[in-house]
Amino acid sequence: MIRIDALWLAIDPVDMRAGPERLLARVVQVFGAARAHHGYLFANVRATRIKLLVHDGFGVWCAARRLNQSRFVWPTAVSGTASPMALTQQQFDALVLGLPWQRLEQMQVITRM
Repeated sequence: MIRIDALWLAIDPVDMRAGPERLLARVVQVFGAARAHHGYLFANVRATRIKLLVHDGFGVWCAARRLNQSRFVWPTAVSGTASPMALTQQQFDALVLGLPWQRLEQMQVITRM
């Protein structure tokens, strides 16, 4: 089992033909460094595919996911600022399923009937 202590989301889209080496270079460019036991998420322009790069302390793992229908709920960059976002495990689980992960806290409370 691969241990992931922190999950980071890169907002700017990435070419999904990128392999582990190119994604690792992007992690260093965007995040400053690839830290052990951290996962880094990337999406394509249409947000129909995502890739997860994980540094396990010895090497890197790369996993891909594609939705057959719809898109992943992915934030958009605001006027050139591509600051990375940290995700909780719950947000990551929802994002990978294609659910609205940004509204998890709001969805746990019913305010109107």
